[in-house]
Amino acid sequence: MNRRSPGSRLAALAAVAAALAGCASDAGEDRTAPTVSAPASGTSGRTHDSGGASARTPEGALLVTDFGADTVTFVDPAGRGDAADLGSVRVGTAPYGIALGEDGTAWVATAEGVAAVDTRTRERTALIPYRTDTGPVATGEYRGGGMGIALSPDGSRVYVGVNVPGGKGTLEVVDTERREVTRVLPAGRRPFDVDVSRDGRHVYATNHDSFDVSVVDTGDWTTRRIEVAPYGTEGGLGSWLKPHYTAVRPSDGALLLPFEGERLAVVDPGTGRVRIEEMTADTHQHGVTAGADGTLYVVGTGPIDPSEDDGPSLTVRTPDGDERVIPLDGPHETVALSADGRTAYVSGGFTRDGYWDGLSVVDVGTGRVTRLPVGERPLAVAVL
Repeated sequence: MNRRSPGSRLAALAAVAAALAGCASDAGEDRTAPTVSAPASGTSGRTHDSGGASARTPEGALLVTDFGADTVTFVDPAGRGDAADLGSVRVGTAPYGIALGEDGTAWVATAEGVAAVDTRTRERTALIPYRTDTGPVATGEYRGGGMGIALSPDGSRVYVGVNVPGGKGTLEVVDTERREVTRVLPAGRRPFDVDVSRDGRHVYATNHDSFDVSVVDTGDWTTRRIEVAPYGTEGGLGSWLKPHYTAVRPSDGALLLPFEGERLAVVDPGTGRVRIEEMTADTHQHGVTAGADGTLYVVGTGPIDPSEDDGPSLTVRTPDGDERVIPLDGPHETVALSADGRTAYVSGGFTRDGYWDGLSVVDVGTGRVTRLPVGERPLAVAVL
């Protein structure tokens, strides 16, 4: 493991951060993309049929958001080549996060609003506009609109983190029955991820560019800020050492945020206390998810500084802290688990340049990796 202090780590990255835009700041090349009109409800994606009511979506199929398009794509992970692609549905510009309800509805955060997709008929049934003003509809890493998204345990509410280019974001609350935004709450800058406590009493928005997590009490709708910055906040918007995604630990509800394959921030959301544990992958880390047994799966996107850091990987971390690092080919962004926990699906979309159109399918037991070409810059993955 590369044991670097915050000061030496920042110094080593100063030249790199100055030369690269990446996920370090909130100024991007795509912010001035032209406004795009909303697609018609229920239309199929791209040039192939999305299936329609007569199609059967196989058990264990995946749904991925096509951040490089305006669609979500259905994927049969058991298929190969074109057989894996079950068709796409238009949802809205640059879809980011996805949350799946027990009734089969997928809720998708797009630049235009929250889309509802019936995963059985493979149709978009609603596009719910945001109440937050995010400017012209755009594409790319820094576009305004929905990012992280999560469902309440009872399925009655959707929580979506809304990015406001150049400013602080919001957390919008959607009533899933009425299909409208009912509340807008303050959040930090670029809310990459949204998570919910197991009892539904708290919502957590992970804010990349403000080094923090917004904790929302769903009883009185108050909001607290917890700073999560194990390397400090020096460098501000230009820093690379920021939080990206969060996993809620099943055993005690602690928030788990990985940094650089070196440090795992363990946050007590009640007290705001942050404890740091050691990690070993030594790579810039983004997506994270926790299995039912508490095993943590963390996506390494690759080196910030190739002279010091390791390449892309998937870290499998047991509840007692033992880690196994599985190398991946090329940058990746998020990770989802099969129902039995034996397979990890890692998206190749990536929020920065260097992405590829597909998933890495990882056999967790053996570490074997199979690349599955599908989608257009696939970013988030849901297992149906």
